[in-house]
Amino acid sequence: MTPINPGAFRFDPLGLDEASFKRSIANRLVYSVGKDAYTAKPRDWYCCLAYALRDRLMERWMETMRSYYRQDAKRVYYLSLEFLIGRTLVNSVLNMDVEEETRKALLSMGLDLEELRNQEPDAALGNGGLGRLAACFLDSMATLRLPGYGYGIRYEYGMFNQTIKNGNQIETPENWLRYGNPWEFPRPEILYPVHFYGRVVEYPGEDGRAHYHWVETEDVMAMAYDTPVPGYHVNTVNNMRLWSAKSTREFELKYFNEGNYIKAVEDKNHTENISRVLYPDDTTMMGRELRLKQQYFFVSASLQDILHRYMRHRTSYDDLPDKVAIQLNDTHPSIAVAELMRLLVDTYHLEWDKAWALTRRVFAYTNHTLMPEALETWEADLIGRLLPRHMQIIYEINHRFLEEVRHKYPGDTERMRRMSLIDERGTRRVRMAHLAIVGSHKVNGVSQIHTDLMRDTIFKDFDQCYPDRIINITNGVTPRRWVNQANPGLSKLVSSRIRHDWIGDLGEIEQLAPFADDAAFRAEFRAVKRDNKLRLAHCIEQRVGIRVNVDSLFDVQIKRIHEYKRQLLNVLHIVTLYNQLRSGTGGERAPRTVIFGGKAAPGYAMAKLIIRLIHDVGDVVNNDPCIGDRLKVAFIPNYDVSTAGDIIPAAELSEQISTVGTEASGTGNMKLGLNGALTIGTLDGANVEMREAVGEDNFFLFGLDRDGLDALNANGYDPRQYYEANAELQYVLEMIGGGFFSPDEPARYRPIVDALLNHGDRFLLLADYTDYMRAQQDVDRVYRDPEDWTRRAILNIARLSRFSSDRTIMEYANRIWGVVKVERE
Repeated sequence: MTPINPGAFRFDPLGLDEASFKRSIANRLVYSVGKDAYTAKPRDWYCCLAYALRDRLMERWMETMRSYYRQDAKRVYYLSLEFLIGRTLVNSVLNMDVEEETRKALLSMGLDLEELRNQEPDAALGNGGLGRLAACFLDSMATLRLPGYGYGIRYEYGMFNQTIKNGNQIETPENWLRYGNPWEFPRPEILYPVHFYGRVVEYPGEDGRAHYHWVETEDVMAMAYDTPVPGYHVNTVNNMRLWSAKSTREFELKYFNEGNYIKAVEDKNHTENISRVLYPDDTTMMGRELRLKQQYFFVSASLQDILHRYMRHRTSYDDLPDKVAIQLNDTHPSIAVAELMRLLVDTYHLEWDKAWALTRRVFAYTNHTLMPEALETWEADLIGRLLPRHMQIIYEINHRFLEEVRHKYPGDTERMRRMSLIDERGTRRVRMAHLAIVGSHKVNGVSQIHTDLMRDTIFKDFDQCYPDRIINITNGVTPRRWVNQANPGLSKLVSSRIRHDWIGDLGEIEQLAPFADDAAFRAEFRAVKRDNKLRLAHCIEQRVGIRVNVDSLFDVQIKRIHEYKRQLLNVLHIVTLYNQLRSGTGGERAPRTVIFGGKAAPGYAMAKLIIRLIHDVGDVVNNDPCIGDRLKVAFIPNYDVSTAGDIIPAAELSEQISTVGTEASGTGNMKLGLNGALTIGTLDGANVEMREAVGEDNFFLFGLDRDGLDALNANGYDPRQYYEANAELQYVLEMIGGGFFSPDEPARYRPIVDALLNHGDRFLLLADYTDYMRAQQDVDRVYRDPEDWTRRAILNIARLSRFSSDRTIMEYANRIWGVVKVERE
């Protein structure tokens, strides 16, 4: 091929004015979509606008990448099994600062931005807080002009689409790629082989050391898909690279010619299952194997890509930690520690000690859970069969690590057992969190209480062994997505008083605090909130057929359904309140609409039963003429980023009620707080720091604190004591367990009551019930004074400035990654 002359490469930069956008949209309709204005449908126009915006991002994207190479910048690679980015269209418009030009261009063509934005499906690349956090981090890295990349999997179907039938969660495929994705760039030339199964051959090398060759493997190809990630009002555009599994054999012609058409494509389909679904059900061995395959698949492809980029202009790996930082988002990518060692030792023939020193300096690990059962482990036999060389490497890492522990703590075999990478109790299992800790130079928790508990409980031995390794970096959220985009009315109101600089620097929002005492501002604030509530009320009526009182308190709990998040405690309050309203006890009450959203894992029977209970309770409450619009219950199905954008701006009360010591941080609490919702919550996760920030008077606290929890556990917790001491609670549980809400099947909710009364009430609902009811009465009292409530809501917004993901990312950059912003030349 004739060498390319870069000097002869010229392109016409695209304008950002109204006329340029009109021309681009029209050209894209003809030349990319292949239609004219007479045949184009709304989805076609959406694609044309997306292409027009993407084209303009490309100029910034390419120059960003060139600047990283020119300055030989150290880069950070964020490995995450989830990136819950939601919709991209409006985010790109706002971050590129072209909203006015875009709206004018569309209006002149008879199009509407709001209509087009609804044509875009949510990208089904995550499930909950973990994936949304990763998406916030990518936004912040680009906004702060840090050289950051996201690596993950391009799921074809996401997790699942949640529908509700007779109160039951029904899972259907989430086919978000049905009509293609105009934001991504397929890179068929960027392919990396990923190996599975096979066996390991040992052979002597010329250097006299034993070398290893992984042979007779089954191979899968990882193909790259790139999506640009623009920063806010800067020219930096970073990259999110997702991997899709491709078969090494597309088609078996022999079987096809024999008429066995299914067999002809069997291998292809089996291989490509790896990137089809997020979190396949792991209750079966096949499901667990597929999960492990997914984790290794994207880790291996990402590391090969990272090393390829690093070596483009180098001949040695000596400077790898000075140019590469890799962040492991939870334990899912922790097999990366063994994979990098395999690549450095087996492929590039580095000596073990040197490879290990490089590996440790490159990796850092973020822990997101304190619950022992959620700390991922894999059967050693499964890893040994699927990834035989990695199992050897893990055993070697463990051997050397335990020798280090033995020298530090001679004779302490119990400590060695606790710290070992291998859990020898019962079936031998690999502790992936331990692998990540041992293979990283820094480990961080995501809220102060979470980090303290890591040091004091589950990772106490590691903290003693490596005193400076575990640090805290509290999570944050991006104000661009969660205020500026989700709540334009509030954004404009705030900017009218303190200018718009707060969107790029949330610290500026502290200037809003004095306006809490401004009656005119409070009135404008209430008007914005009411407009948002009207929109949500319309959404609820359209989606679930429930008409709610827009002047009621919008009480919101939106998060995945799990026992520790205690949606059930919220239900107990609803039933209690229902009884009080019917009987006329409990005093004057403000009308209330309780709004739920969240998915339960397909195999999580109790969580799915709680969803049905919410619906059955709602069915009774919503249709009781004695109650009217004083109390309503709505469960909005298929909770995702776009649904969150509908709910959060309208929320007035944020339910953050997990059992103390179970929630690592939470970020929904921050999103809701920044949109003016007051929090009712426990001293769990980031609630602790949020309460300190907003002031004790502006946070409705209830429940056991850490000391109370320790005392309760020390004395032995008996939930029946709390049950027998509270007649109101007794009546509530009798109604639930006795079939009041399920007359067609009276015993339907007996398992829930049994779990509370006869099986230990693991998450202490009964212990916290009375104090939760007290806190809800405080909520009711304050809400009935609109001026006081509004003042507190404004102070919440003004005082939550530190919960920006920009602050979080700068802490990572300074304390862990050692990366600096790259200015465009």
